[in-house]
Order: sequence, then structure tokens, then C-alpha cells
Amino acid sequence: MGGRWPAAFVPGVVIVSLAKALYRRLPVSVRSVAATIQGLQLHWWRYGVAADRAAEAARERDHWCRARWHAWRQERLAFMLDHAARRVPYYRELWAARRRRGDRASWERLENWPILEKQELRHAPRAFVADDHSVRRMQHMRTSGTTGTPLDLWRTRAAVQTLYGIGITRTRGWNGVTLRDRRAMLGGQVVTPFEQQHPPFWVWNAAMGQLYMSIHHLTPDLVPYYLDALVRYRVRYLAGYTAAIQTLAEEALRLGRDDLRMAVVLANSEALLPHQREVIGRGFQCPVRETYGMAENVASATECEAGGLHQWPEVGVTEVVDGHCPVPPDTTGEFVCTGLLNPGMPLIRYRVGDCGRVPSEDVDCACGRTLPLMSGIDGRTDDILWSRCGRRVYRLEPVLYGVPLREAQIVQETPELVRVRVVPAAGYAPESERIVADRIRERMGDIGVVFEPVPGIPRTAAGKFRPVRCELTAEQRESLSARRPSAANVA
Repeated sequence: MGGRWPAAFVPGVVIVSLAKALYRRLPVSVRSVAATIQGLQLHWWRYGVAADRAAEAARERDHWCRARWHAWRQERLAFMLDHAARRVPYYRELWAARRRRGDRASWERLENWPILEKQELRHAPRAFVADDHSVRRMQHMRTSGTTGTPLDLWRTRAAVQTLYGIGITRTRGWNGVTLRDRRAMLGGQVVTPFEQQHPPFWVWNAAMGQLYMSIHHLTPDLVPYYLDALVRYRVRYLAGYTAAIQTLAEEALRLGRDDLRMAVVLANSEALLPHQREVIGRGFQCPVRETYGMAENVASATECEAGGLHQWPEVGVTEVVDGHCPVPPDTTGEFVCTGLLNPGMPLIRYRVGDCGRVPSEDVDCACGRTLPLMSGIDGRTDDILWSRCGRRVYRLEPVLYGVPLREAQIVQETPELVRVRVVPAAGYAPESERIVADRIRERMGDIGVVFEPVPGIPRTAAGKFRPVRCELTAEQRESLSARRPSAANVA
């Protein structure tokens, strides 16, 4: 799986790398200024009149009858299928080739489209950009997806504002918070150099009222600084990786902190397990809501106050399949999603790499909203790795961004050693390994990194790809977790 990293993207990767290197050299007091400048740009791109209209429309649609929802989605789906078949190079060639073979199936029916695998998107991402849109006028995103190799995506500003507008209603509005409320975010950005031994382990994005906190410094002796910062910055709600927020909540409970009451915690990017919900809820004295989505923007869902995980029908159509065959309602299968939001880069029947369940359409939620439900997300959660000093290391796939690889897998074999299995692509060189090793040590500290070129990455028994694996024993994890280093030897 995975395609070559197109040469056209190399300059962009270099520019981003230079910007990150410059950021790391900034004085601590200036990093928040840099974050605020970026926040101004993001706020302009995401919000505005179009987002406000989308929020208002979402509030109305929350209570549409099923017949109205069906008619709306069918009309939008028909537009996207016709648009993709006529205006998107990849799909236009696909249907032309089928016609040459004598295939007369209609592109107007979703089931006639083949399932799109991630490697096709990686191999030629610009072939999925509609020829009536320019990438210069769209937002470019890079994500590793689920295989540890990059995906390049482009979104129109209208699509972005619609998405975030819906979020105003269904993420914030359902939970009694607004854009004006201060929030803390625990995500994958490296906002603090790993070797930094003293706070702050965060930056303040004043433009968006966001305290972006490092997930790479969550060792027990440093977590109290995080908790103090939540109080000092008057944070009203938290969002981010489930396991990172759990770490904060566990320490808050251990310390007996009662000054950390939040309005809500929004868990994203990782599965929210029952014990995590319970610990986080007690630690922050608030409800904990599950959210679901991905950078490709072909599916989204948020949990309501009654515990129902509601899909956002405006974003996409979700099918649940076993291989290529649909499964019955409430049966676990793979999500295959068709985006309805972004005509600039439409993805049709795209296998997102997550597993879950969807109930029959006639299942109602106690909250009274008519949005379709998901029974649950059973998809993979990346393994958590451990630094030698006992820090948990989350979401390590970004260390592979921009490196010429077809596939890669990061495996922690011992507390002192990480093995990187790589399937090289054109342009792979010793310098590529140095870049990856430096990035790993930036997040994990002084740890051995060895590279193993392989012809392919083994799948699990279920055929799943795991980009990050932790092979430490339970005893090793327990020992690492119990370590409480002094500030002088945090590394």
C-alpha cells in the first residue's frame, strides 16, 4: 500500500521542516505569538458568515424527518457522483476505461462505483482534485492516515466553513460551550521541544482562545504543571487524544484536585473506552463526549447528551462492509464513506481504515434528534510507546511525514530500543533514516533507533495494518509508569 511521494511536494516538505526548526529555536515567550499568528489564519479560513449559516442550518436539520433527510442526501449524492465522474481526472478515466470495456453501468448509482483504497489516493493525490478547482485556492492538509505514510488532501474554503459551522452546533452547541469559551487542546503538534525540562509545555493561541498542550511531556512529575495551567488560563473545556486526557485526569484524581471542573471533555482521534470515560469524567467533574472524524472529511459524528453517537449526514454517506459486501445493521465491518462536503476533492466509496457498527435507520435516540446513529467505533487505536523515563508517547506517525516510504511501521521492542521497519520508495537514502531517527528522539528522548528494510509490513490476523506497535511486557510498562524522574534527568 502507499505510493511514491511526488517530487512536486518535496519543496513544500522542506519549507515546513524549516519553519518547524525555526519555531523550536524561538524563545518560550515568542512561541505563543507564533501560535496566535497561525491561529488568526486558521480562524479566518474556518469561520465567518458561511460558518454561521451552516451552524443555523444544522440546528434546523437536527430535527428533520427521515423522509426529508433521505431526499436531501439523495440529491446531494447525485450531484457529487456526477461531478466526480465528469470533472475529477481519476474518476473520469476510470469510467472511460469501463466504457471502453463495454461496461454500461451507470455512475448515478453509488453501488456501481468501486471501493477506493488509500494507496490509490496516496499514489496520485492531485488526480482526485476536480479540474474546475485550483489547489492554490484550497486548503492543503497532510496526514499519515493509518499506514504511517502521508496522504495529501485539499479542501475548499466553503467545505471547511460548512464543516466547522456544523461543529458550532453539534460539537460545541450540544454541550453548552461556544467559540468564545477558552479550551485546551491535546493533539499531535510538537509545541515544546522534548528536551525542555521546565514549563511551559504548551502555547497560548490567543486568536482562538486555545491552550495547545504538548502530549510529549506527560510524565507524572510534570502533569501537575498542566493542571495548574488549566486553572490559570481559565480553560472551560478540553478536547484531544483520549489517552492523553486520561493521563491528566488520573493525576488530578491522585492529587485530589477539585478545582478542575470543566463544562465538557471532547475525546477524539482514539477510541473512548468505558474506563477512560469514567476516569476522565471524575477527574474533570463533567460529561465526556465521543467524537469521530478524519482529515479526509468523508464522515463525522458526535455524541449527544443521551449517549447516542450521531452521524453528520451533510458530511458523507457511510457504508459498512466486509471486504466488498455490505453487512447487516449492528454488525461490525469496515467503514466505506462517500464525501458530500468537498467538491474540490470528492472521495467516492473511500475505505477509511476504521471499523464500526451502524444500526438500522429506524432506531431512535432518546435526545429526540433524527440524525442517523452509529452504534460504535471499533477501529484501531495506535499503540502507546514509552520513553526511558516513563513518559507515554502518543501518535508517532508524524515522524514519517515527507519521507520517501511506501510503508513503515514503528515497533518498540524494549524500553531502550525502537525498530523502524521500512519499505523504501524512490529517493530513500541514509539521510531519510537520520530525519526519522531525529524526529523519534525529539518525542522519546535518548533511545536507540534501528532501521530494517523489508519487502512489506505484516498485517494482523484480521488483515489490519498497525503503524505503531508496542511490544513491551506488562511488567516493563508498569515499571516505566512508576518512574518519577527529577527535572534534572528528564530525557
